Amino acid sequence: MRNTITFFLSLLLLGASLTVDASQEDQLTRFIESKAKKRQTVRAASTNGLEETDPWADPSSFSHLPTKCPIPPAGTKEADKITALPGQPARVNFDQYSGYVTVSEVHFRELFYYFVEAPYEAASKPLILWLNGGPGCSSLGYGAMTELGPFRVNPDGKTLSRNNHAWNNLANVIFLESPAGVGFSYASNDTNNNDNVGDRRTAEDTFVFLLNWLERFPEYKGRDFYIAGESYGGHYVPQLATVIEFMNELHGSTLINLRGIFVGNPYLDDYKNDKGNLEFLWSHGVISDEGWANILANCTFSPSDDWQCFVAAHKPRQGQFDDYNIYAPVCLQEPLTGIYYSSSYLAGYDPCAPNYVETYLNNLEVQEALHTRANTSWTACDADLPYNDGPVTVVPTISRLIKRGLSVWLFSGDMDSVCSITATRYSVKDLDLPVTKPWRPWYTPDSEVGGYVQQYEGGFTFASVRGAGHMVPTFQPKRALVLLYSFLKGMLPPEDIPK
Repeated sequence: MRNTITFFLSLLLLGASLTVDASQEDQLTRFIESKAKKRQTVRAASTNGLEETDPWADPSSFSHLPTKCPIPPAGTKEADKITALPGQPARVNFDQYSGYVTVSEVHFRELFYYFVEAPYEAASKPLILWLNGGPGCSSLGYGAMTELGPFRVNPDGKTLSRNNHAWNNLANVIFLESPAGVGFSYASNDTNNNDNVGDRRTAEDTFVFLLNWLERFPEYKGRDFYIAGESYGGHYVPQLATVIEFMNELHGSTLINLRGIFVGNPYLDDYKNDKGNLEFLWSHGVISDEGWANILANCTFSPSDDWQCFVAAHKPRQGQFDDYNIYAPVCLQEPLTGIYYSSSYLAGYDPCAPNYVETYLNNLEVQEALHTRANTSWTACDADLPYNDGPVTVVPTISRLIKRGLSVWLFSGDMDSVCSITATRYSVKDLDLPVTKPWRPWYTPDSEVGGYVQQYEGGFTFASVRGAGHMVPTFQPKRALVLLYSFLKGMLPPEDIPK
């Protein structure tokens, strides 16, 4: 049964890094099983391929969306400006803003954003929207505070330090907590908000957010705009891009000047992700040759998989490690003092950083500085988010964006086993694009191989980032910034050692 094998494989790949209580675990089980049942129904009903069942293929299905700010903005840019974040370092030389943008007055949904402008020449730099995945994890807590934002939270949970490789060195960056209910974002407790959370509403709400946000920051109207993200952002990013492209086309004007998408370690295809992640573990010595052969003999990675596949995938003993970077240290807690510490040393990386972030964002002074709702209990991920199923694959969605001339780049940290480079390669192959510039190494300014890159017809680009896990800017901030620079410039990263 597909629901059985998907449930197992998903739990298998979460591994030791996930610590949940029973209610959260039950919610995860219900979510995965419901996704699997829906996918099986959709696939069984499909007789004419993926395109016919793809809900993102019809531009007219988004014609109900507004073309201009449908709601008089309740907030202002001036009110959203952050004077200073508690504990921030001295000599911060860029403007920061945060606040709420209403996306549904009827159902009272408000999305929370954190926006940082570039330190230099902000008026001439592009605008990037960053979306973390989950579904249901915070772009503020992860993207801004542990990955690509201007600050990192120190172990004291009270002070901040500068991230020298922050992405606002190259662009103006919005971090959006989405969908409503995640992080500081808000959704009232009505049936519509609780029963209709899914890919489509997430994309539509984000589109409405952008229209409203641009009214609050009109100087960014018409600015080159890019969408970036990671993980389940492999759904969020191309789907939002599709809404923007279709709305621009339907109304014959550039409502939002979308130029490209940039997605790291993306979750793209349910079945390819299952196969690719297990193959990745086998190729990295976690699963034996015999275990992998047994999986291949019993699993087709399709709706026909049954109990025998479950048994084959369950048999290998994998051990306890961080599935998001199989070579990284893990965060441990001293039982007597409660102090968090890393199991070993990895330069530039602290596995306990999410704990510092949670402490920081639940500080009332921090919440006041961020203009959040008073006394909000902030968590990095909403384990109880009742998220509805997304499509089996977003490959057709990405394919359409490439054909429309959008700049599309996917990149993979090569140590992640949750959305592995192997899984992404299977989905890239499904795009069926001719190679125009073959696989080669790319270099950083310090003469290191930053990863490998290949370009395809239509400009589609796939790159690896050497030595990075699931959250590439966390593990390899310098290499991530080199790759972003190349993406924004529309050129491949350097192929020679810098002279």
